[in-house]
Amino acid sequence: MSHAFRELLRKVGSGPHTGENLTRPEAAAATRMMLLQEATPAQIGAFMIAHRIRRPTGAELAGMLDAYAELGPQLQPITASPVLVLGIPYDGRTRTAPISPLTTLILATAGCPVILHGGDRMPTKDGDPLILFWQGLGVDWTQLSLEQVQTVLEQVGVGFVYLPRHFPLAQGLVPYRDQIGKRPPLATMELMWCPYAGNAHLVSGYVHPPTEGMFQAAFDLRGVTTFTTIKGLEGSCDLPRERTAIVGLGNDHQFERLVLHPRDFG
Repeated sequence: MSHAFRELLRKVGSGPHTGENLTRPEAAAATRMMLLQEATPAQIGAFMIAHRIRRPTGAELAGMLDAYAELGPQLQPITASPVLVLGIPYDGRTRTAPISPLTTLILATAGCPVILHGGDRMPTKDGDPLILFWQGLGVDWTQLSLEQVQTVLEQVGVGFVYLPRHFPLAQGLVPYRDQIGKRPPLATMELMWCPYAGNAHLVSGYVHPPTEGMFQAAFDLRGVTTFTTIKGLEGSCDLPRERTAIVGLGNDHQFERLVLHPRDFG
């Protein structure tokens, strides 16, 4: 048992009256201990469900991202211009099919490189993951090393960071999602993760409106000044056509929201 992790668990799991938010360094430490399995399974599960009930803050999400930046994989810079990094829920799609792979190919053809990340079918939704649709297009990212993904990114402007192969520490936490039956705070943080060491433009999809504010706060703390948020289909970056699309544009500490009505675009 990790006594250090137990103290952090006490803070987030003490209920609405005595519970406390973690600081950014504390959230980074907790995430690091979970990734490295220094915390016990009981502690990890308790932390995830307690934090899920309370909801994460921007500072806590920033700390989680700090730990991912420290322990996770990173593709190396290929250009001085921003590379788009699409943050899409790892638990896939159940009601709609993603157009993100097609969007990615169009952008790459137009000279705008794109990086995606994710894994296999994953709780809690257990929807069809992005990796499955890429395989349907004849591209199997599961067989490539990170070095090979780097080469593909350099040559054709498309890359995919595949958790089971490229970030096994994060993959090791996936079973907890099924066991607790709810998305942990990591599922929100993943939408903001940037596995790229160069200049990036982050595009983060979401479902629930409060998430947009969490994104803004965490990005500000981490010095991310260029980003896009999308209230998309099933939390993805795909714009809906049956309802108004909401897009947030962050640029140099300014934030603008676009409200796009499908009827205005035929």
